[in-house]
Amino acid sequence: MTRATPDTITLHVPFRVVKRGGRKEVQLPDGAPVQRRIDNTLIKALARAFRWKRMLESGEFNTIAELAEREGIAPSYMTRVLRLTLLAPEIVEAILDGKQGPEMTLGRLLEGFPVEWEGQQPSFHKVE
Repeated sequence: MTRATPDTITLHVPFRVVKRGGRKEVQLPDGAPVQRRIDNTLIKALARAFRWKRMLESGEFNTIAELAEREGIAPSYMTRVLRLTLLAPEIVEAILDGKQGPEMTLGRLLEGFPVEWEGQQPSFHKVE
């Protein structure tokens, strides 16, 4: 809605402020042009997950517990992060391109998601 007076123009833009990765971000309403949202926390977690997977598959470490001890983190956390390697390739690509939906955060992904790629799409329906 725009109101004009000789000296002033008032423009109302609906938006909300949401927290993402410890930062505040402006979220525009549905239908607004989508901006890329590079989520460095999520990208770093993906990189760690694939690195840890390679280390385990190569035989450098025999168990998640061994690798977690070396990395100085809890095995349960490492297991949850390693699950990120099960994301569908198009979801990983969307995250790397900053095109993931606002609901796709590291915290949400660590809560769990379907292992089957087909089942992941409804969970993260805003992937573009």
